[in-house]
Amino acid sequence: MKVTVIGYWGAYPEANEATSSFLVEEGETKVLLDCGSGAVAQLQNKIELKELDAVILSHYHHDHMADLGVLTYSRIVDISLEKTDRPLQIFAHNYDKEAFDSLGNDTYTSVVAYNESTPLIIGPLKVSFQKTAHPVTCYAMKVESQLTNKVLVYTADTAFEESLIPFAEKANLLIAETSFYAGQDGRKFGHMTSEEVAKLATASQAQSVLLSHLPHFGFHHQLKSEVQRGYSREVNLASSGAIFYL
Repeated sequence: MKVTVIGYWGAYPEANEATSSFLVEEGETKVLLDCGSGAVAQLQNKIELKELDAVILSHYHHDHMADLGVLTYSRIVDISLEKTDRPLQIFAHNYDKEAFDSLGNDTYTSVVAYNESTPLIIGPLKVSFQKTAHPVTCYAMKVESQLTNKVLVYTADTAFEESLIPFAEKANLLIAETSFYAGQDGRKFGHMTSEEVAKLATASQAQSVLLSHLPHFGFHHQLKSEVQRGYSREVNLASSGAIFYL
């Protein structure tokens, strides 16, 4: 499984970058986890938009789905120009019915609601979900390769919850939102601190951690150091275009 960082900023993209978005590839299958602001421009540095099979949204905050509209437009253009005949698959929760009903475009996309009880199967990938602690309904995602048995867990946006520990158990890569520094209070915003990420990674026995949803203040290398105080395995800071092979 190949995982590429498309965007990693929280709230808004820094210049020439993007907010939360990750490209997962296994064989010929290409799936985007979230599609934040600036993601479509960054994604084209890695693949042609017509190659994308599916997008899975964790929730409806703009920094996780702002570019879905223009991504949909790209599929309208590519189908109209006969570059592909495949509608773009969009998976999202329907607890916000108004937001869910606004997704996609008939003919050019296929919009499907996911739920916690039934995993999605997209090519060789199995994707399961767990609700997180966030001000709006949001889901963490577990992506498992049915070819290699490798596991990616993406927390999306969440405050620390004990229930995340078994969900992330022994993940080969844990993409953990790290919005606040040690000693700060992220819970009231529905986000985690570096100390909480270390606690989650250690308790779940994750093999490696990628810090994402990074803040626009402080020094990110400090976040990494703080996580390493409580977690002894590999820790990386997300950066645009970074690639991880599982």
